[in-house]
Amino acid sequence: MATAPRPRTTTRDPEELAQRLTAWLGDRLPGAKVVDFRVPESNGMSSETLLFDIDHPEPPLRACALRLAADPAAYTIFPVYDLRRQYETMRDVARHTDLPVPRVLWLEEDPGPLGAPFFVMERVDGRVPPDVMPYTYEGNWLHSATDAERAALEESTVSLIARLHDQYPVPSPDRSRSALRAHVESQRDYYAWVVDGLPRSPLIERAFDHLTAHWPADEGPAVLNWGDARIGNIIYDGFAPAAVLDWEMAALAPREVDLGWTVYLHRFFQDLTVSFGQPGLPDFLRRDRIERRYAELTGHTPRDMEFYTLYAALRHAIVMLRVAYRQVHFKEVEVPENPDRMILHHDSLAAMVQGTYW
Repeated sequence: MATAPRPRTTTRDPEELAQRLTAWLGDRLPGAKVVDFRVPESNGMSSETLLFDIDHPEPPLRACALRLAADPAAYTIFPVYDLRRQYETMRDVARHTDLPVPRVLWLEEDPGPLGAPFFVMERVDGRVPPDVMPYTYEGNWLHSATDAERAALEESTVSLIARLHDQYPVPSPDRSRSALRAHVESQRDYYAWVVDGLPRSPLIERAFDHLTAHWPADEGPAVLNWGDARIGNIIYDGFAPAAVLDWEMAALAPREVDLGWTVYLHRFFQDLTVSFGQPGLPDFLRRDRIERRYAELTGHTPRDMEFYTLYAALRHAIVMLRVAYRQVHFKEVEVPENPDRMILHHDSLAAMVQGTYW
């Protein structure tokens, strides 16, 4: 089966970045040099991660990772990249919870040094379940693990999400404003930005209508949601979390927003794997087991999960549509007659809207 080329993730020159970073670092830590600078192949299409070491007699950190806002010239996936918000979220989560969040060191909001704002944090050693090819495919460390090892990773990951929701202090809520409605409205705004001047997606718009018609009767209290709550954003030491990464989608919302994302993002990879003729990992990160374990850990029984898994699939569809239009922009693909076909998981999203997926 032919597939479209993998979308490019950057338009930046790594050698130029290394030179500019060395100049910037020297102003903050006289005599310091950037060494072993590299761009990981696993970089996504949103903010970029750069890895380097600091050569200095007394560096505050030696092994570093740098989170760089998306290149404004590269048809960005999101309209805004608030690096201060990410930096402060990571700092505050580390301060108020026992989650293994990498230590943040420097925030640079001036786009001059590297072409966009960035922050520097500690680099944590370990391994990450791959996205390309997904960990549900054969030939990677997680797929090759035993059932007991994957169960341990699943358990520790659900525990991590539960602890974030329980431990992070949230200010007294404004009961006149629904955190969930604000969250969904922000996604409507994002969708409007994605399709501005381009073909709209009837499927995405039907999914929004379905959410409106099936709104939860009780949203419950808002907690801090990690936002991109999935195992691909965790560095594992063995099968235990060593570092929780990528906080750019963090927001106040019901607990189920994170849980729905965790459940569906695994299903996205699992469905894709099955469609290519492999069994995948059908007994891993199962919805029923995640819900049951989360309830045991927090005392909160997840509810309306069909709503929240649909919402996760919808949010992912908007991102996938933007990625597809980005490929069109770079002349990697052409727009099909039905724009819904540009959404990689259009069949599962349609089944959720119809109520037949689960």
